[in-house]
Amino acid sequence: ARRPFDLAAGPLLRVAAVRLDADEAGVLFTMHHIVSDGWSMGILVREVSTLYQAYSQGEEARLPELPVQYADYALWQRERLSGELLATEIGYWRERLAGAPGLLELPTDRPRPAAPGDAGAYHGLTIGKETSAALHALSRHEGATPFMTLLAAWQLLLARYAAQDDVLVGTPIAGRDRLETEGLIGFFVNTLVLRADLSGASTFRELLQQVRATTLGAYRHQELPFEKLVEELGVERSLAHTPLFQVMFVLQNNEQGELRLGGAGVEALGTGGSAAKFDLTLSLVEVGEEVRGGLEHRSELWEAATIERMAAHYLAVLEQVAADADLPLSELELLGEAERRQLLEEWSRTEAEPPAEWCIHQLFERQARRTPDAVALVFEEESLTYAELDARADQLARSLRRRGVGPGARVGVCLGRGVDMVASVLGVLKAGGAYVPLDPGHPAERLAYVLADAGVTVLLTHERVRARLPVGTGVEVLSVDALRAEPARESAERLECAAVPESLAYVIYTSGSTGRPKGVMVPHGAAAGRLASAARALGVEEGSNLLGTASLSFDASVLEIFLPLVCGATLHLADRDTVLSPEALERRLRERRVDVWVSTPVLLGSLPAADLPALRVVSAGGERCSGELVARWSAGRRMFNLYGPTETTVFATLHACRAGPAEPPIGRPAPGSRAYVLDPRGRPAPIGVPGELHLGGAGVAWGYLGRPELTGERFVPDPFSGEPGARLYRTGDRARWRASGELEYLGRLDDQVKVRGLRIEPGEIEATLRRHPGVGDCVVVAREDAPGETRLVAYVVGGADADGMREHLRRSLPEYMVPAAFVNLDRLPVTPNGKLDRGALPAPEYTAEERYVAPRT
Repeated sequence: ARRPFDLAAGPLLRVAAVRLDADEAGVLFTMHHIVSDGWSMGILVREVSTLYQAYSQGEEARLPELPVQYADYALWQRERLSGELLATEIGYWRERLAGAPGLLELPTDRPRPAAPGDAGAYHGLTIGKETSAALHALSRHEGATPFMTLLAAWQLLLARYAAQDDVLVGTPIAGRDRLETEGLIGFFVNTLVLRADLSGASTFRELLQQVRATTLGAYRHQELPFEKLVEELGVERSLAHTPLFQVMFVLQNNEQGELRLGGAGVEALGTGGSAAKFDLTLSLVEVGEEVRGGLEHRSELWEAATIERMAAHYLAVLEQVAADADLPLSELELLGEAERRQLLEEWSRTEAEPPAEWCIHQLFERQARRTPDAVALVFEEESLTYAELDARADQLARSLRRRGVGPGARVGVCLGRGVDMVASVLGVLKAGGAYVPLDPGHPAERLAYVLADAGVTVLLTHERVRARLPVGTGVEVLSVDALRAEPARESAERLECAAVPESLAYVIYTSGSTGRPKGVMVPHGAAAGRLASAARALGVEEGSNLLGTASLSFDASVLEIFLPLVCGATLHLADRDTVLSPEALERRLRERRVDVWVSTPVLLGSLPAADLPALRVVSAGGERCSGELVARWSAGRRMFNLYGPTETTVFATLHACRAGPAEPPIGRPAPGSRAYVLDPRGRPAPIGVPGELHLGGAGVAWGYLGRPELTGERFVPDPFSGEPGARLYRTGDRARWRASGELEYLGRLDDQVKVRGLRIEPGEIEATLRRHPGVGDCVVVAREDAPGETRLVAYVVGGADADGMREHLRRSLPEYMVPAAFVNLDRLPVTPNGKLDRGALPAPEYTAEERYVAPRT
């Protein structure tokens, strides 16, 4: 009767229980208090103690009369918060939160559900006496409160975890700024949104001053209820997460008092369960000379071990800023010694492969001497033994030697799929040169660019292709079929090897962000080492049958062609029509009894469910592999997920897949490789936290041909290796370490995309598209408007028609780089900070021509 207000109408309640132990009996007495309202709990504790004392001694309880009831306060608040004051409050928060991100992208262990539950878990932490004292001293010196200092460290940690400088955190405020409400039990708490911009601070002291100003401003405008703020800002609501902020920070520094019940002993009991209202809540309380508390989290998002690491990282930040508040934010170290050693030594490195002693073609020659009569290569109805393929390659190599081809020379190979293609590549290597693959199906403009950029002086091709090639002056064109018809001109004696493992083996061109393709230079030693580790992992041996489906201009062809030829296996080379037909591909796998298949997820996904008893090993590489593919292709056989850009020689990590619903990780570094997940400052990212994947080891390429600036940008010194001159390749891929010690691929840091297994730089397409006279501005993106169907879409400002733009692009780019749809816009949408707003780009309406049609013949 003393306090007539409806507790059930308030927010979630938390139950606290105490057990009263009398002389001979135990009594259980429960008290309910409102979440985060420690003030009400303190009042309740004090009043129960007073009432019990009076009752137990037979006295009349004397509590001060309340000046108002909670209902009086609620009516007063509604009357006050209107008109000019309401407009002022809304204006402040609208300006303060303009352009704020809608979601703090904290890395989670599991995908965020569409409608999250409230199941939660809790991990405790303690800030020791020394650190607490130093933080209090820092707060006093900066005119801040411990709340501000602890909040600044929390926002700093969240920024590092989420890799974003704009961080929003919610915090409760008591709302008791009037004398009449001091003794009143009720929910006065409001929620404030505190925003930090870490891009504007270089030291923790600077960040603390910013947080201080932000917090004081929020206190001055604390009266606007949070639900009214959300309504006024028109925040786009989602069932998947709370609006404006998803992380809460609470510092409880008011004394709740001790419950005194005469001579009865009092013991606090846990409530037996936990409900998480937010994704993550850091709750702290000052207890004597220490600060204690913990992290409450949604257990459907994070494992307990992840939150335990986060708590340790928070304590590490506090200890460092307490010791030196002027330490640059970039130098704050999250990792403890044990975690750092685990990341940099135990997980990132593998046993170093011994330096390669042989070139690629020498490995083939050794195998040819061991098994000269074994079948090395099959294409349609034609086949060659190891001895025959070796002789044909020798013949070509001598012809190239007579034309001055030796170490350092780059020889173009523009041939259709077949026996001549493989023999020509071996012949170039035997002559000591490096081969530069060109696809006869690519546009003339692109072929001309590659020939000129690579400095090709000799080009191998077929007579039927020769007339279509844009060959400039200074390039000698040799017809392979014509050379084969003149065997008597060349000696049968074995050639001496003109190359060494450190010599250049090939230059493969990949899509370039500046609009120009770039040539990746790979030496023999890198490729030979990778072939050795692949042979062991995949179990390729003499008598194995491998299927080759990749284009020579795609670096997967290095593995497909040379892996069987250095192991005594047979390479079954598929023609282009077979690759495009799922039925024909399945038939080829069955008829040739292929037992090891190095494929791409696209090809694996295109094949119908079929029984292939001979197939014992499958590897998927070139793009992301789904859990569905793993479930289908790993049944009854071994399956590997391979990852690695051209710049690290075909693959750098691998994972032995097991069936499951989730996308498989990309695994651990391959033998001889190193892998590091680094933040933008080049520091190791903690376990579970995304960063840029850097790859090192013997497989790292030399760099980009004729592009020293780009090479210096992407191939950087390896600070974690003791080897002189060791380098890391910055992949531009987002990844993170799982707690299991395996790498998880998360996507691209830039706009580079993969469509049907092919790496595409939209910038190259955009640069070409802008040369069209009817195009003012444009952007090319990859969209997945239908599950599993990623397509390129061009958004164009100007009056150009789709057919004209499509033909314009086809004159310069391969077909796979021509967008599937074109959308004309009056202008490109931008965000408030002037960047392209990709989320506002409309979905295209595919015409009949633009719809994807599966190959039928």
